[in-house]
Amino acid sequence: MEHFPLFLHLRARKVLVVGAGLIAERKIALLLAAGAEVCVVARAAHSRVQERATTGQVRLQLQDFTPECLQGAWLVIAATNDSRLNEAVAQAASRRQLWCNVVDDAARSSAQVPAIVDRAPLTIAISSGGAAPVIARRLRERIEALVEPSVGWLTALARRQRTAIRKARPDLIARRRFYHWLLDGPVHDALRAAQPDQADALLQLALAEGEKPTHGKVLLVGAGPGDPGLLTLRGLRALNEADVILHDRLVSAEVLQLARRDALLISVGKTPGEDHEATQRRIHALMVQHARQGRTVVRLKGGDPFVFGRGAEELLALKQHGIAYEVVPGITAALACGAYAGIPLTHRGAADSLTLATAQRQDQAEREGAPHQQTQVVYMGVERLASHSAQLMAQGLAPDTPCALVENGSRPTQRTLHATLANVAQQARHHRIAAPALFIVGEVTRLGQQLAWFGETITPVTAHTEQAEAVLAA
Repeated sequence: MEHFPLFLHLRARKVLVVGAGLIAERKIALLLAAGAEVCVVARAAHSRVQERATTGQVRLQLQDFTPECLQGAWLVIAATNDSRLNEAVAQAASRRQLWCNVVDDAARSSAQVPAIVDRAPLTIAISSGGAAPVIARRLRERIEALVEPSVGWLTALARRQRTAIRKARPDLIARRRFYHWLLDGPVHDALRAAQPDQADALLQLALAEGEKPTHGKVLLVGAGPGDPGLLTLRGLRALNEADVILHDRLVSAEVLQLARRDALLISVGKTPGEDHEATQRRIHALMVQHARQGRTVVRLKGGDPFVFGRGAEELLALKQHGIAYEVVPGITAALACGAYAGIPLTHRGAADSLTLATAQRQDQAEREGAPHQQTQVVYMGVERLASHSAQLMAQGLAPDTPCALVENGSRPTQRTLHATLANVAQQARHHRIAAPALFIVGEVTRLGQQLAWFGETITPVTAHTEQAEAVLAA
């Protein structure tokens, strides 16, 4: 270990910053966040630094640096573009046994400023010792994604209640178990849901009741369209928290691989021809059963759980049994397939409204007419493609209305078939388009022939290049 990591208490303590440019301004912002008393010495100052001086945030001395400027300082930052001046500052600080950071100059620095993940009062610092700051910043980005803001709020709550926790849990092992419960249980869930009063009440109740029984919970998570990169950060955290994952048939293997290695994976996906209501009742029973056993259950659904996913039914079942739950939205197939096929679902002059529908409902009442400047996105429509396209034409859409089928949207095996309402069913059979596939109808699909950037694009009919260019120019 070349450097000793250390956190400094700088509140109301003088820190000298030599230099007043943009680089110095970034350091000044960090120091002020830590409560330091910042003194800036420079011949000239950037407007942002001048503004801070005007508002009393920093003390600005427009002068040359002299060793006397170090008087009373606890820490020194050299942030100029003059290497000789930086060297002079570092040497003067060394003679007075003051720690000095020379920005972007590890050799002259006796102290390093790390990359910081701020979840106050929790602070995470990453440093390469000046060897490769880019690597430290990249690691910070990853940690930023993994450590949610509510962890900081939980840390603040634990700090406020530290004495009470020590009194209620004098045994070290019991106290450690209690802190684990804080992190994984309903107190943290309440903070995630922006309910600090409820979190505080739950903590007080837990301290009064003694040893806490374990209560499970269910997280209803949208897995997105298949590409694991489109899973939300909260969804990824949920997969890493899960003891049990009840997943749909169409959730991709790549997404499931992100789950905790020791999590129990149970496929509860529905297949054509089975009793779907019986399967749904089994899903409800499994969620309740595992949650009552104190487990964290992730109910993992393709796309978004509230878009043709029966998510509300599952939450009602949990509520009926008094099971705590949380909903994590996902990117629904309509948005992902449109984006990955280069098809904007709305576009000026081509589509000013959007309808999401499912072809699975056979009892849908026919509409008075199909709007022409509208994009229609039909889920689960491959099996009824012929009847659905015929219905749209009967409602007034022209046979040559452009449409597209996006198969395996966002996955490496994505294929996009461009066709018209008149021939889409025949072309889908010819090219063996299979579920999961999304049916998109409307003028905007012409743009997909020009804007496509992902997967295979199949255009069995004339490309309508002129019309596509007209839509783009509109």
